[in-house]
Amino acid sequence: MRVSYLGPPGTFSHEALAALPGVGDWRLEPSQSIHAAVLAVQTGAVDRALVPIENSLEGSVNATLDALATDAHDVEIAGELLHPVHHCLVVSAHDVPLERIRMVASHPQGIAQCAEFLRRELSHAAVRPAASTADAVRMVAERHADASAEAWAAIGSRDAAERYGGHVLRAAIEDVPGNETRFAWLAPAGSEAVALHPVESSGWKTAVVWWGAGSGSPGWLVRCLSEFAFRGVNLTRIESRPRRDAGLGEYRFFADLEGRATAAPLKAAIEGLRTHAVTVRVLGSFPAAG
Repeated sequence: MRVSYLGPPGTFSHEALAALPGVGDWRLEPSQSIHAAVLAVQTGAVDRALVPIENSLEGSVNATLDALATDAHDVEIAGELLHPVHHCLVVSAHDVPLERIRMVASHPQGIAQCAEFLRRELSHAAVRPAASTADAVRMVAERHADASAEAWAAIGSRDAAERYGGHVLRAAIEDVPGNETRFAWLAPAGSEAVALHPVESSGWKTAVVWWGAGSGSPGWLVRCLSEFAFRGVNLTRIESRPRRDAGLGEYRFFADLEGRATAAPLKAAIEGLRTHAVTVRVLGSFPAAG
């Protein structure tokens, strides 16, 4: 089985994927972006993908939501995985003092998850976004700075530091202990759902997105949500994202619901939602991570 993920090796996506049972029999294919990892499933270039969809500190991963809503209509979430995320400050040499660091690179999610540390310890340093945490670590590790050059640092995993010859200057720099990311296991639409979490699943979850007619009128969102409330369907997450193709003030609404899409109350609620919105898509129905 071919599986795509946000590469290169050493990202937290790769770390989470490497912990799954059976990974030794798969062909892991790194992608340059989350969008590319999702689209690899859409085009059939790979069979599955593991991509981040939500972080406990920084919230949803917009690149994943947008790709699923707009560009990957033949891809569904078939499972989910919770994975702890512990960030390290990585430099090119053991003896680099914090005060000499002038630039810190990382993926925007890594930067955001360590924002307090950066404000407290490295307020004098510029921050530079990178395509992934592993890309940032690799760039910094390969930078051979002499004593007079500006020192750079990266925020990434310990695995990335070991892979690319970097040195961990500080460990566990994430703002809150217990930081974790929820990953989505993506598959072609109609594929069998799977439980990826090592502990017992806590039931089923269904992800939906909707938008369209009436969204600018008073009470429209309440009427949409009432389809779930009146049938006793609980929402575990809801948020809006700009539609991007429809101008300012037009939004898509994403929600995670408790239950299986084929269960009578949830199935009826989704059909009721279709009476309010132009587009309603089920992004997947899968065992919830325990």
